Amino acid sequence: MKKLNKEFWEHKYENGDMGWDIGHISTPLKDYIDQLTDKNLKILIPGAGNAYELIYLVEKGFSNVFVIDIARQPLEHIKKRIPNFPEHQLLEGNFFDLSLNNFDLILEQTFFCALDPSLRTEYVKKMKQLLKPNGKLVGLLFNFPLTESGPPFGGSLGEYMSLFKEHFKIKTLETAYNSIKPRADKELFFIFESK
Repeated sequence: MKKLNKEFWEHKYENGDMGWDIGHISTPLKDYIDQLTDKNLKILIPGAGNAYELIYLVEKGFSNVFVIDIARQPLEHIKKRIPNFPEHQLLEGNFFDLSLNNFDLILEQTFFCALDPSLRTEYVKKMKQLLKPNGKLVGLLFNFPLTESGPPFGGSLGEYMSLFKEHFKIKTLETAYNSIKPRADKELFFIFESK
C-alpha cells in the first residue's frame, strides 16, 4: 500500500497528477449549495484540492468556510484565486489532527476516497466530533469495488451504510442522478446528520 502522506500529495500536485480533478464544482454539490439559505453556516471542506466548492461558496456569499489540506499547494492556489480569503480559514495539516469543531456542515468531495481505507472508521468518528449536534456531512462517495489500486478507493452502499449508521442519521444515500457523465452511476450522493 502506498504511503498517502504529505509528501505523496505534494508530489501529485507538483506533477499535475490529479486525474480526479474535474475542473469545476461537481453538479450534485453545486445543486446542494444552491438550496442553502443560511449564509452564516460554519462549513468545512476537508482535502480541499483546487477548492472549486470553496470558490463557489464564496461567490454565493458564504464567508464562514474553512478548508484543510495536508498539502501546501492547494492552499497557495486558493490564496491566488481568492486573495482576500481569510488566512486563518486556510488550514494546512492532517485532517485527523484538526481541533476546530462545531461545524454546521462538512462537504465531502473525493476526500474520503483518497484516504487509506483502513482510516474509514476513524474518518467517521472524526466527522462526528467536528460537527455540531444535528450538523450535516454532505457529499459524494464513489460506488465501485474497493481495490488496492487507489486512490481513489471505492466502496459500496452497504459498506457506507454500516460504517456511518452508528454515529449519523442516514437522511439520503443514493445514486447521484446529476453526476458528470464520466462518473454516472459511480457516485452516491449522501446527507448524513450527526446524532
